[in-house]
Amino acid sequence: MKLEFFKDILIFIMICLVQVLVLNHIHLLNCAMPLLYVYFALLFPYNYPRWAVLVWCFLMGLVMDVFSNTPGVAAASMTLIGLLQPIFFGAFVQHDNQEEVKPHLRSMGFTAYFSYAAALVLIYCVVYFSLEAFHFFNWLQWLKNIGGSALLTLILIFVIESVVRKDSE
Repeated sequence: MKLEFFKDILIFIMICLVQVLVLNHIHLLNCAMPLLYVYFALLFPYNYPRWAVLVWCFLMGLVMDVFSNTPGVAAASMTLIGLLQPIFFGAFVQHDNQEEVKPHLRSMGFTAYFSYAAALVLIYCVVYFSLEAFHFFNWLQWLKNIGGSALLTLILIFVIESVVRKDSE
C-alpha cells in the first residue's frame, strides 16, 4: 500500500508540473485548453477508498486553481469528478471484473475506456466552463470551450495511454 501511495504522489507531481509549466500556456483557437489533470481522476481503481479519491481530486483541483488563477473552479469540478468516477467506472466495467480491473485502455478495452474517459472529461468540462463563465451570455463560446477542451484532453489521455501501453508490452 505504501508503494502505491508513493506512486500516486509521483503521478500527482508529474501531472501538476506538466499542466502548470506547459499545458496552461496552450490555448488553441482561443477555445481549446488541454486539461490533462483530469486524467489523474481516471486512474483510481474501483476498490480505492472513495474518501481518498475525493481528497486526491480536491487537492489536484486546488493546486490547479492556485497556479491557474481560477479560484475554486478546478477544485469544485475535480471534486465532482472524484465523486462520479467510481460510479462511471462501475458502469463501464463488467460486474465480475470490477475488483481486479484497473482503469486503463489495455485492461478495459477501447470502447469501454473511451466511453468512461469521454463521459468524465465531458462532465468536467461542462462544470468547469460553467463555473468559470458563471453566465450563459456567450453560449456559443461556452460550447466551443467545452467541445475543444474535451476533445484536446481526450487526445492527450489516449496518447499517454498508448505510450504506457507500449512501455508495458
